[in-house]
Amino acid sequence: RWVLNLQCKGSRNFMSALRRAVEEDFKDKHRSQGLYLLTTGIPDQETHLVSSYVAEACRGFDLQLHVCLFSVTEDTDSSTIMPARYANPTETAIALKEIVRAANGRFHWFGEAGIFESDDITIIVSEIEKASNYSQKCSFLVESLKRRS
Repeated sequence: RWVLNLQCKGSRNFMSALRRAVEEDFKDKHRSQGLYLLTTGIPDQETHLVSSYVAEACRGFDLQLHVCLFSVTEDTDSSTIMPARYANPTETAIALKEIVRAANGRFHWFGEAGIFESDDITIIVSEIEKASNYSQKCSFLVESLKRRS
């Protein structure tokens, strides 16, 4: 519920935000948590440092970090301030996936054109493929039993 009172502001200082969430907001309040990072870019800090901290923090709090990356395809306005660390959308997705894997979470990458990648959708497609394969095997088995009769 505390999230509803937050205002949209800040920077890409991911480590500062995660430390606050883990060390102040979640500490001793809840046993199991899911934390969602909604972002349009790469964190200011190096990926390996963030991944190490996330892996340690998530283990200590039974916390899963999930990332929703929204890629904006419009041209960057020259009047905006560039972040401390820049990466193109593909590099950003790769870095965020590494962080998510360290947190045993899920990664979702969306854009104005739709879904580029989603762990949830990948799992669903895999289940559908397994069900289809199982159905085909069952159908083959039924047909082979009919031929024997």
